[in-house]
Order: sequence, then structure tokens, then C-alpha cells
Amino acid sequence: MGASVPGRYWHGLADGRVQCDLCPRECKLHEGQRGLCFVRARENDAIVLTTYGRSSGFCLDPIEKKPLNHFFPGSAVLSFGTAGCNLTCKFCQNWDISKARANDRLQQQASPEAIAQAALDSGAKSVAFTYNDPVIFLEYAVDVAAACQDVGVETVAVTAGYIGEGARPEFFGAMDAANIDLKGFTEDFYRKLCTASLESVLDTLLFVKHETDTWLEITTLLIPGENDSSREIGALSEWVTEKLGQDVPLHFTAFHPDWRMRDISATPAATLKRARDIAASAGLRYVYTGNIRDEAGQSTYCYACGACLIGRDGYTITSWGLDASGHCTSCGEICPGAFEPDPDSWGPRRTPLVFAAV
Repeated sequence: MGASVPGRYWHGLADGRVQCDLCPRECKLHEGQRGLCFVRARENDAIVLTTYGRSSGFCLDPIEKKPLNHFFPGSAVLSFGTAGCNLTCKFCQNWDISKARANDRLQQQASPEAIAQAALDSGAKSVAFTYNDPVIFLEYAVDVAAACQDVGVETVAVTAGYIGEGARPEFFGAMDAANIDLKGFTEDFYRKLCTASLESVLDTLLFVKHETDTWLEITTLLIPGENDSSREIGALSEWVTEKLGQDVPLHFTAFHPDWRMRDISATPAATLKRARDIAASAGLRYVYTGNIRDEAGQSTYCYACGACLIGRDGYTITSWGLDASGHCTSCGEICPGAFEPDPDSWGPRRTPLVFAAV
């Protein structure tokens, strides 16, 4: 437990280096070097994952915190992450984990089977790979997902979607749901603030929606002066509508000053509400606001008759207007997603879990 394990998605180069193919960065490494993510390294002429079986912490959260509003609303999710990241977002809001070196924060150890059993024992409906990007610990995430499937627990990826074409099928094929960060809608934004590429993320979104059964929701963190113009929000919303469909939930969330962008003010609530209106005008049926108090922007409404299907106050469900098969009780129209006949009521609780030492 906690040792390096063989990595997948790499190949040797003619000049003696080894190229990691897990993400579009394609880091080319000499012996002993690590990729930008820090957790994938070259050892003995191969790529290894150095953080398998180790975590920066485990916690029971509301599923709406991921955020997922159409995937078993009201249920608890066992959340965990590791360390490192394959993006360099200057606005990172989990920078203490994503920017950590492997041994800085990895204080808990747990096998895939132990995580699945802990979720089952705690009453969690699902396990979420979150806090840092699970793409970089693919081997661990996929093994945990398999263990969860064996005991009837769902799995969720919270990711920036910056993953190589060859790795997408295995990674998302193991996930029941995903929330993918669409961080902006220009190459300039991705290049300047994330040192990444928008096109690669759009390719991932298209793949998940059209080539998997994974339930998909999208989050865009709106940063004042960077990606919050009406024009960019409109272009993003129109792309989602046209390329992914009207039923894909889109979450606009508020930025707060952090990491290397502490000189920018927090996102005004009015910006999120404006974004929600723009996205709705573009044809999207389920648009949400996050990181602010906004019951109207966090509740789910029937697109056909306007009835409130799921009332929310923060992470608390206040009303329920779906029948046992996920149809509106007012007009009978289906609400896309995954629902249970009776919603759980986990609410805003956040409960840390500690695994026994192994």
C-alpha cells in the first residue's frame, strides 16, 4: 500500500526519453524525472504512479457539493483526493492539495476495497474522486471504481477533463457520473491561467456525452474580468446546447480570491444570475448558480410546465416534485438524471472519515 505502481498510457521515444500519454501535456521524461503533475514519474524506464493507495483525506459530503444536482439528489458521497494536478490554474481553490508535492499531504492510506466498504458502511450512495484531479491517479481511481461496483456503490469523477484521447475510454468507462470543469471558453484563458488547451477539454466533453453512459454535468467558475463577459458566457452556453444538448446541467459558480489571484474580487451574485439567464436564453434547461445563497438558482424546475421539481436551500432539499420514475408530478415530463423514489436528506453535513493504519 502506498508504493509506486506501474502506470498506463506511455511509450518510449527514439532519443531515450519516455513520454507520458495520460494527458495532453505529453511529458517527456528522463530516468528519475516526474511529470508536471508530480505524481507520475519515470522509474526503471517506465512510467509509474507514486500515490497509489494514499489520500489527502476522506470526507462524507452532500452530492450537491460536487456539484451534481441530477445524480441521486440529497445523497451522501464519500469524497477523497490525492495530491498534485496536471493543470496550473492560478485561481485554484484547492491549491493546498493540488499544488502539494506527493508526500506533503498524503497522510491516509486505503485500499480500493476498504474505500468501497467504507462508503457502504457509512450509507454513502457514491464515491467521488475530487479535491485534486483524478485523471492523474487513473490507476487508483479505476481500481476503486471496480471495487465500488462490486458492492453496488456509484462512482463520480470531478475533473477538468484534461485527459489524453487514449485514456478517456478506460477512465470515464469506470465512472457513473462526472462533473467536468469548463474553466473558460477561449484558448487565451486556458493558456494564460491554466497552461492548458480548451480544445482538449471540449473533446473530452463530446466524448463523455456521446460515447459513454456516464451522467454529465458541467461547472464554470466565473472570474471577474477573465471569463465573465456576456459574450463569452453566451458562446459557452450555445456550444453546450448545440454540441451536448439542452439537458446537460450547467453550474456557474462564484470565484473567491485564492492562490495566485488574490488581487481579484469575489464574483458578485449578480454576475452568476446574469450568466444563468444567458444560458437559459441559449436553450439550456437546467442552469444553476453556486457558492452563493440563491434558492431559485439552486433549485430544479420542469422545463415543460415550470413546476419546482427539487427545491434547494444551499445543500438542503426543501421540496420534491418528482414521482418514483423521475417524472414531474405536475405535468408528467421526465427530468433527466438518476433519481431514487424517495430522496435522501443528507443536507449540508460534512463528516471527515479516518481509515485505520495499514
